[in-house]
Amino acid sequence: MLVEAISEPGGAVATEVIDPRTTYRLQPLLHDLVSTVLAPTTALGGPDGQIRPAGVQGLFHADSRALSQVKLEVDGREPEAVGYAPDGPGGARFVSLLRWLGDRRPDPTLRIDRIRRVTPGGMSEQVEIASTASTAVHATVTLELSCDFAPIEVVKSGGDTVPAPAELTGPGELSWESDRIRVTVTGEDGKAEPGETARLRWEVTLPPGGRIVLRWNAVIDDPEAVVVAPAHAVEWSRPRVVSADHRLTRLLEQSLDDLRSLRLAEASAPGDTFLGAGVPWYLTLFGRDSIWAARMLLPLGTELAASTLRVLARRQGTRIDRESGEAPGKIMHELRRHEFALEGHDLRLPAAYYGTIDATPLWISLLHDAWRWGLPEEEVAALLPHLEAALGWLGEHFDSGSGFVEYMDTSAHGLANQGWKDSGDAVRFRDGHQAEPPIALVEVQGYAYQAARDGAALLEAFGRPGAARWRDHADTLAERFRAHFWVDGPQGRFPALALDRDKRPVDALTSNIGHLLATGLLSDEESAAVAALLASPAMADGFGLRTMSSQEGGFSPLSYHCGSIWAHDTAIVIAGLARAGFGAQAGALAEGLLAAGESFDYRLPELFAGDARGAVGRPVPYPAACRPQAWSAAAAVTIMHAAVGLHPDVPAGRVLLRPLAGTPLGEVSVRGLRVAGEEVDIEVDRNGAVSVTGLPAGISVEIVGNG
Repeated sequence: MLVEAISEPGGAVATEVIDPRTTYRLQPLLHDLVSTVLAPTTALGGPDGQIRPAGVQGLFHADSRALSQVKLEVDGREPEAVGYAPDGPGGARFVSLLRWLGDRRPDPTLRIDRIRRVTPGGMSEQVEIASTASTAVHATVTLELSCDFAPIEVVKSGGDTVPAPAELTGPGELSWESDRIRVTVTGEDGKAEPGETARLRWEVTLPPGGRIVLRWNAVIDDPEAVVVAPAHAVEWSRPRVVSADHRLTRLLEQSLDDLRSLRLAEASAPGDTFLGAGVPWYLTLFGRDSIWAARMLLPLGTELAASTLRVLARRQGTRIDRESGEAPGKIMHELRRHEFALEGHDLRLPAAYYGTIDATPLWISLLHDAWRWGLPEEEVAALLPHLEAALGWLGEHFDSGSGFVEYMDTSAHGLANQGWKDSGDAVRFRDGHQAEPPIALVEVQGYAYQAARDGAALLEAFGRPGAARWRDHADTLAERFRAHFWVDGPQGRFPALALDRDKRPVDALTSNIGHLLATGLLSDEESAAVAALLASPAMADGFGLRTMSSQEGGFSPLSYHCGSIWAHDTAIVIAGLARAGFGAQAGALAEGLLAAGESFDYRLPELFAGDARGAVGRPVPYPAACRPQAWSAAAAVTIMHAAVGLHPDVPAGRVLLRPLAGTPLGEVSVRGLRVAGEEVDIEVDRNGAVSVTGLPAGISVEIVGNG
């Protein structure tokens, strides 16, 4: 067997494994790349600022690569990088040296600051060259440019691409054109040279102590993109946080910048915003991801939740379609401009794909939670027909005699697993072998239980029929769940990961059970058992919560879903633990995520390795993880929210306060939360004493201790 890999500075590339029997390509790695994003446009390159024709590097727009190379050279040599820093949403600064120019002495005398700004549909750079040399410096600056118009799925699968030639379209202007996209690059006062590798060229002279600024920009014209930048300003507040653990403040600041950069809208309805799932693979509408991110941001306002609900309601299923997984009332999984097919894999998803088992109940609970946070009644009422359709799907379309909500890919080329752990090998027994579909996931039963009760509450409050039916449905599901899901393991009884096609419990201990804590499905005693297992070293001695216990046969710390740590997964469990009164366990997991955030420069990736903290001093990156990623960034808001413990029920006129006490977070002050549109401030001292101001008139407050 031959293994052939190409590696260049600033990023790994796809590796080709050549075997006499088969040839395939591996997904390119991106953990060491810098992403600069203002959705739907992203620049991915090295920490030196270069974008090389390798792997997943490039300037992307709405699921296509617009530029595959943007490489800066001075006199035919690449500058030597010394550092970079993010500069708010869509911005980055890269600092390099030109040590072969200027004075011959230890200190460098020529410096380049490459200031990048990504905007929706374009990118610009300001290249500042400064000299402290004692004599004049003459140099030729070139920018090498390539374009391949590669679809994101081709890039993801490591497929081959073909450069498109550039044409000279004006003074200092180059353009590339496919049958649907046009890319135009203009260099201010530069000379343009067309070709497959095109160039912008500047001849510069810097006097002693001089400075010169070169500017260029790229514009992408993509009329067939299905996602665009939103038409409105940011929908949520930006709270002001002071914490005894300064990592929380730093993580929240970067996360809010990242969330702002991931805002998207449909081209057909730019007035409603949702969060794109993540850069680079999933920067589009994802039902589950967009719902969870909006739900986690409810403490900052209900506007994002409302618009996300409307976007998904417009695409709610109306018919049975085995290819797309669509069904009446079902909430969709993902939206692309065209079919998403990975080269070398049996995966082919339609442009509008519905292969998700959990987006529909999560949509119901997002509507309910937004209502309780103060979403205006008229906006809730407008979505009630979609609520009833979603409840109809819950009761009718995925109950094939088991009594549980389950899934199975009906197309033979869709997602084999359709919960949030959707990799093909995610559902494993304790001994490591994989479960066969149809599969009923443990957390989905919790979501379904909560959705039935949440739906009943909404129907009753708005005078619609059916509330009693859905409460009975929830009670019946809870009885079935206790009878079929609980299993014995080495550390005691716990809910199984799933039931397989033969209705056998898939008996691995996983993080999925932590999602049950916030659903109401568990009794107090059951919650305590789950909390104890989640806090055990096998699950929680890393930088957060492992997706699978280290004692399971299928465990691997670098598995996508069987041993890694996901920030959003840990955050959901933190919220559930805190709400259920397990403050110490919630605080310990929160501290792990804060430590991870510090290691990743406060931009939490989609996931990272599940190694024990005693084995490695910092989290090991998962090399193909999205970063930034919406629900990972939203995890910072969840940690802040858990710390103050604000739980409003505006329709009922009350607020529950259950702050974390005696945790590593220490004292926390948060100003600028929102309840029913009003700005709310909360302070929690080290002992858990809490004060709150700014609540809407007529709201009563109950304070509950948290162990």
